[in-house]
Order: sequence, then C-alpha cells, then structure tokens
Amino acid sequence: MAILEVRDLQKHFDRTPVLENISFSLEKGQSVAIIGSSGSGKTTLLRCLNFLEKPDSGTIWVDGQCIFDADDPATQREADVRQKRLHFGMVFQSFNLFPQYTALRNVTLAKELLAKAQPDFKQNKRAILDEIQAEGRELLARIGLADRADHYPHQLSGGQQQRVAIARALALHPDILCFDEPTSALDPELTGEVLRVIRSLAQQKTTMIIVTHEMAFARDVADQVIFMDGGVIVEQGPARDVIEHPREERTRQFLTRYSEN
Repeated sequence: MAILEVRDLQKHFDRTPVLENISFSLEKGQSVAIIGSSGSGKTTLLRCLNFLEKPDSGTIWVDGQCIFDADDPATQREADVRQKRLHFGMVFQSFNLFPQYTALRNVTLAKELLAKAQPDFKQNKRAILDEIQAEGRELLARIGLADRADHYPHQLSGGQQQRVAIARALALHPDILCFDEPTSALDPELTGEVLRVIRSLAQQKTTMIIVTHEMAFARDVADQVIFMDGGVIVEQGPARDVIEHPREERTRQFLTRYSEN
C-alpha cells in the first residue's frame, strides 16, 4: 500500500488555476523529485500537502487513511490541522530557524511543545526532556553537526542552517519528508553539503518529496520524477527515464532549456 496517495487535487487563486487534477502516489521508503519551471505549481502542491493551503477539490491519503477530502467537511476541521501536519516534515527554501535559540533547541523545540501537552509531562518532565535532548543531539550528529549543537544560527553557515532545518523536520518522525528547493538560498559551494545529507536520507530509505532544480541530483537520487508545467503533471516515471528519455515534448523543452542555462 502506498504511504501517500494524492487524487485529483485542484487549487485556484481567485480564478487562476494553480493545480489541476494532480494525482500521484508514493511508496514508503521511496523518493520523488518534482521538477518544473517557476510558477508550475510545485510549491503550491507541497503547501497543500502540509495544509498551508486548502485544495479546492481532491483527496489526500496517508497510509490508507483519508486525511483530506474536499467534499467531506469532517476532514477539514481547523482543530485537526496541527495533527495532520505531523505526517509531513517540511524543509523550506529559507531556513526559518529561531535566531534566539541554539541549533539543538531549534531541533527539539517542537517536540518539547508537543510533550508538554501530554498528561504525564509534569510527572516525568526531566526524563522526557532529557530523552528529547538526547534525540536532538543524535539527529545533529546524523547530519554532521554534533559539534554545532550549542551554536546560534548567526554562527552557522547557510548550509549548516539548512542542515539544522532538516534535523528539525526529522525530529517529529514524519511519514514523509518534504523539501521545497532546499538549496536555492545557498551559495553554490554550500549546496553540496545539503545535497549529501538528502542523498544519505534516500539511502536510508527515508520517504521524501523533493522539489528541486538540481537535475543531476534528481536523476541519481530519486526513485521517481514528476515534471509539472502550468499546474498539471505533464510526465512522471522512473527518474532516469524522465530526465534522460522524456516522452512528452514539454518535458524535453524544459530539460533542453535547463541544460542551456
């Protein structure tokens, strides 16, 4: 069974269609790269999955459960949005770290807030916080920043800040980790360190959706590639097939333009 199924998702801003009949599925442990020009709907799709935008129609299923159905108000309650977002860990273009907190606290903060809502928190506060701290340090070590746990964002490079953002997203153990152009705010010399972390996550069979303009990375790391243009999925399939042997003319034109730039 697919960990994620998106069926006939549509989104309009005023009367302008941004997503039209978007359907795809993702198996647990697989990665899908979404490519396309600016304005093709890639980011809006991620925002719909994370309930930062509300689709106009369609359904979203996670692990066999319908978590959104545009025709069913019971799946659209605002009170449930926070819980539904836990399915999707988001890593944005900008790092969005809290400048007043250390790298470790940025990683652990969300989990600490969730823990405080548990009925046994006051009774077991020290043990719970110690466990969260230990996991946060383990995550920072996993992305190569064990020695930066007590550094503040302004003391970190852009690549290091983005890696902290990845650790923060992993801290809540999401079903699917989503990246929205994770290297677009980085200088070229810092891009590689972030891509290496994502490559390592793919090798560890982390389920991921990666919106990216790094074509070679998408070809070599993703299991599937989706090419979007004008709010629709033009082509999808195995990564190397789509990027090296596209079937659709629009895909070929995009890849040709990209290789010329």
